[in-house]
Amino acid sequence: MTDRKAQLVDELIRHTGELARAGLTPATSSNFSARLDDSRCVITVSGRDKGRLTPDDFMDVDMDGKPVEPGRVSSAETLLHTQIYRLRPEASAVLHTHSLAQTLLSMRHERAGYIELAGYELLKALHGIKTHDARVRVPVVPNSQDMPALCAAIEPAFADEPFWGYLIAGHGLYAWGRDLAEARRHLDAFEFLLTAEMTKLGFRA
Repeated sequence: MTDRKAQLVDELIRHTGELARAGLTPATSSNFSARLDDSRCVITVSGRDKGRLTPDDFMDVDMDGKPVEPGRVSSAETLLHTQIYRLRPEASAVLHTHSLAQTLLSMRHERAGYIELAGYELLKALHGIKTHDARVRVPVVPNSQDMPALCAAIEPAFADEPFWGYLIAGHGLYAWGRDLAEARRHLDAFEFLLTAEMTKLGFRA
Protein backbone atom coordinates (compact mmCIF):
# COMPACT_ATOMS: atom_id res chain seq x y z
CA MET A 1 0.00 0.00 0.00
CA THR A 2 1.43 3.38 -0.98
CA ASP A 3 1.84 6.10 1.63
CA ARG A 4 -0.90 8.19 -0.01
CA LYS A 5 -3.35 5.29 -0.12
CA ALA A 6 -2.56 4.39 3.49
CA GLN A 7 -3.26 7.98 4.54
CA LEU A 8 -6.57 8.05 2.65
CA VAL A 9 -7.65 4.73 4.17
CA ASP A 10 -6.77 5.97 7.66
CA GLU A 11 -8.85 9.10 7.06
CA LEU A 12 -11.76 7.04 5.71
CA ILE A 13 -11.65 4.77 8.77
CA ARG A 14 -11.78 7.81 11.06
CA HIS A 15 -14.72 9.37 9.21
CA THR A 16 -16.68 6.13 8.93
CA GLY A 17 -16.20 5.43 12.63
CA GLU A 18 -17.50 8.87 13.55
CA LEU A 19 -20.48 8.53 11.22
CA ALA A 20 -21.25 5.07 12.56
CA ARG A 21 -21.23 6.37 16.14
CA ALA A 22 -23.58 9.15 15.01
CA GLY A 23 -26.04 6.49 13.79
CA LEU A 24 -25.70 7.22 10.06
CA THR A 25 -24.54 3.72 9.00
CA PRO A 26 -27.04 1.24 10.53
CA ALA A 27 -26.79 -2.52 10.02
CA THR A 28 -23.54 -2.53 7.96
CA SER A 29 -25.12 -0.11 5.45
CA SER A 30 -23.35 2.78 3.72
CA ASN A 31 -20.18 2.94 1.65
CA PHE A 32 -17.24 5.29 1.39
CA SER A 33 -14.50 5.94 -1.14
CA ALA A 34 -11.60 8.20 -2.10
CA ARG A 35 -10.02 8.84 -5.48
CA LEU A 36 -6.49 7.45 -5.84
CA ASP A 37 -5.83 8.82 -9.34
CA ASP A 38 -7.68 9.32 -12.62
CA SER A 39 -8.13 5.58 -13.11
CA ARG A 40 -8.78 4.15 -9.63
CA CYS A 41 -10.46 4.74 -6.30
CA VAL A 42 -10.33 2.93 -2.97
CA ILE A 43 -13.71 1.87 -1.55
CA THR A 44 -15.17 -0.10 1.33
CA VAL A 45 -15.75 -3.80 0.72
CA SER A 46 -19.26 -5.19 1.00
CA GLY A 47 -21.02 -6.06 4.25
CA ARG A 48 -18.69 -4.67 6.91
CA ASP A 49 -19.65 -2.94 10.16
CA LYS A 50 -18.66 0.64 9.39
CA GLY A 51 -17.83 1.31 13.02
CA ARG A 52 -15.12 -1.36 13.04
CA LEU A 53 -13.29 -0.99 9.75
CA THR A 54 -9.63 -1.89 9.30
CA PRO A 55 -7.36 -1.30 6.28
CA ASP A 56 -8.27 -4.81 5.07
CA ASP A 57 -11.87 -3.63 4.60
CA PHE A 58 -10.93 -1.44 1.62
CA MET A 59 -10.14 -2.36 -1.97
CA ASP A 60 -9.21 -0.67 -5.25
CA VAL A 61 -11.59 -0.49 -8.20
CA ASP A 62 -11.20 1.13 -11.60
CA MET A 63 -13.49 3.88 -12.85
CA ASP A 64 -15.81 1.30 -14.40
CA GLY A 65 -16.32 -0.18 -10.93
CA LYS A 66 -14.29 -3.32 -11.63
CA PRO A 67 -12.03 -4.73 -8.89
CA VAL A 68 -8.33 -4.17 -9.38
CA GLU A 69 -7.71 -6.98 -6.87
CA PRO A 70 -9.25 -10.29 -8.02
CA GLY A 71 -11.38 -12.23 -5.56
CA ARG A 72 -12.64 -9.27 -3.55
CA VAL A 73 -16.18 -7.85 -3.61
CA SER A 74 -16.71 -4.11 -3.31
CA SER A 75 -19.88 -2.37 -2.22
CA ALA A 76 -22.95 -3.16 -4.31
CA GLU A 77 -23.17 0.56 -5.09
CA THR A 78 -19.62 0.98 -6.39
CA LEU A 79 -20.91 2.19 -9.77
CA LEU A 80 -22.53 5.21 -8.12
CA HIS A 81 -19.17 6.22 -6.66
CA THR A 82 -17.25 5.80 -9.90
CA GLN A 83 -19.96 7.69 -11.82
CA ILE A 84 -19.40 10.71 -9.57
CA TYR A 85 -15.63 10.54 -10.12
CA ARG A 86 -16.08 10.32 -13.88
CA LEU A 87 -18.65 13.13 -14.15
CA ARG A 88 -17.15 15.39 -11.48
CA PRO A 89 -13.37 15.45 -12.01
CA GLU A 90 -13.02 17.74 -8.99
CA ALA A 91 -14.52 15.08 -6.68
CA SER A 92 -11.88 13.30 -4.60
CA ALA A 93 -14.08 11.58 -2.00
CA VAL A 94 -17.64 10.19 -1.89
CA LEU A 95 -19.55 9.41 1.32
CA HIS A 96 -22.87 7.54 1.38
CA THR A 97 -25.01 7.30 4.51
CA HIS A 98 -28.49 6.26 5.68
CA SER A 99 -30.12 8.50 8.28
CA LEU A 100 -33.73 8.86 9.31
CA ALA A 101 -33.99 12.35 7.79
CA GLN A 102 -32.36 11.24 4.53
CA THR A 103 -34.68 8.24 4.27
CA LEU A 104 -38.00 9.90 5.14
CA LEU A 105 -37.55 13.18 3.27
CA SER A 106 -36.33 11.43 0.13
CA MET A 107 -39.52 9.34 0.13
CA ARG A 108 -41.68 12.42 0.64
CA HIS A 109 -40.03 14.28 -2.26
CA GLU A 110 -39.56 11.38 -4.67
CA ARG A 111 -42.36 12.52 -6.99
CA ALA A 112 -41.06 16.10 -7.13
CA GLY A 113 -37.58 14.84 -7.92
CA TYR A 114 -35.77 17.23 -5.59
CA ILE A 115 -35.73 18.84 -2.16
CA GLU A 116 -35.26 22.61 -2.09
CA LEU A 117 -33.29 24.03 0.84
CA ALA A 118 -33.49 27.78 1.37
CA GLY A 119 -32.81 30.41 4.01
CA TYR A 120 -30.50 28.35 6.21
CA GLU A 121 -27.19 29.80 7.41
CA LEU A 122 -25.63 26.35 7.10
CA LEU A 123 -26.09 26.40 3.34
CA LYS A 124 -22.79 28.29 3.40
CA ALA A 125 -21.07 25.03 4.37
CA LEU A 126 -21.61 23.89 0.77
CA HIS A 127 -18.79 24.88 -1.56
CA GLY A 128 -19.68 27.94 -3.65
CA ILE A 129 -22.56 29.15 -1.45
CA LYS A 130 -21.76 32.55 0.07
CA THR A 131 -25.02 33.53 1.75
CA HIS A 132 -27.98 32.10 3.62
CA ASP A 133 -30.14 33.83 1.00
CA ALA A 134 -29.70 30.98 -1.47
CA ARG A 135 -31.74 28.09 -2.80
CA VAL A 136 -30.17 24.67 -3.21
CA ARG A 137 -31.98 21.82 -4.94
CA VAL A 138 -30.94 18.35 -3.84
CA PRO A 139 -31.92 15.83 -6.55
CA VAL A 140 -34.01 12.81 -5.49
CA VAL A 141 -34.15 9.69 -7.67
CA PRO A 142 -36.24 6.52 -7.23
CA ASN A 143 -34.49 3.61 -5.57
CA SER A 144 -33.48 0.56 -7.59
CA GLN A 145 -31.33 -2.53 -7.11
CA ASP A 146 -30.27 -2.16 -10.74
CA MET A 147 -27.14 -0.02 -10.43
CA PRO A 148 -26.80 0.88 -14.15
CA ALA A 149 -30.45 2.01 -14.10
CA LEU A 150 -29.83 4.05 -10.97
CA CYS A 151 -26.79 5.67 -12.58
CA ALA A 152 -28.90 6.50 -15.64
CA ALA A 153 -31.60 8.06 -13.44
CA ILE A 154 -29.22 10.45 -11.70
CA GLU A 155 -26.93 11.26 -14.64
CA PRO A 156 -29.07 14.13 -16.06
CA ALA A 157 -28.60 16.06 -12.81
CA PHE A 158 -24.87 16.27 -13.49
CA ALA A 159 -25.56 18.42 -16.56
CA ASP A 160 -26.82 21.22 -14.30
CA GLU A 161 -24.79 23.64 -12.21
CA PRO A 162 -22.34 22.08 -9.75
CA PHE A 163 -23.94 20.36 -6.79
CA TRP A 164 -22.50 18.31 -3.95
CA GLY A 165 -25.03 15.61 -3.13
CA TYR A 166 -28.17 13.73 -4.08
CA LEU A 167 -30.71 11.45 -2.43
CA ILE A 168 -32.05 8.04 -3.38
CA ALA A 169 -35.67 7.70 -2.26
CA GLY A 170 -36.15 5.60 0.86
CA HIS A 171 -32.44 4.93 0.85
CA GLY A 172 -29.95 7.67 1.69
CA LEU A 173 -27.56 10.44 0.71
CA TYR A 174 -24.52 10.58 -1.56
CA ALA A 175 -22.24 13.55 -0.81
CA TRP A 176 -18.83 14.37 -2.22
CA GLY A 177 -16.10 16.98 -2.11
CA ARG A 178 -12.75 18.05 -3.47
CA ASP A 179 -11.11 16.18 -0.60
CA LEU A 180 -12.28 14.02 2.29
CA ALA A 181 -12.62 16.94 4.69
CA GLU A 182 -14.89 18.81 2.27
CA ALA A 183 -16.94 15.69 1.52
CA ARG A 184 -17.49 15.23 5.25
CA ARG A 185 -18.41 18.90 5.67
CA HIS A 186 -20.94 18.61 2.87
CA LEU A 187 -22.42 15.43 4.34
CA ASP A 188 -22.70 16.98 7.80
CA ALA A 189 -24.32 20.09 6.33
CA PHE A 190 -26.84 18.10 4.31
CA GLU A 191 -27.70 15.99 7.34
CA PHE A 192 -28.32 19.08 9.48
CA LEU A 193 -30.37 20.78 6.75
CA LEU A 194 -32.47 17.68 6.08
CA THR A 195 -33.07 17.19 9.79
CA ALA A 196 -34.20 20.82 10.01
CA GLU A 197 -36.60 20.27 7.11
CA MET A 198 -37.93 17.08 8.68
CA THR A 199 -38.51 18.87 11.99
CA LYS A 200 -40.19 21.79 10.23
CA LEU A 201 -42.58 19.41 8.49
CA GLY A 202 -43.50 17.77 11.77
CA PHE A 203 -41.97 14.34 11.29
CA ARG A 204 -41.45 12.44 14.52
CA ALA A 205 -38.34 10.31 15.04
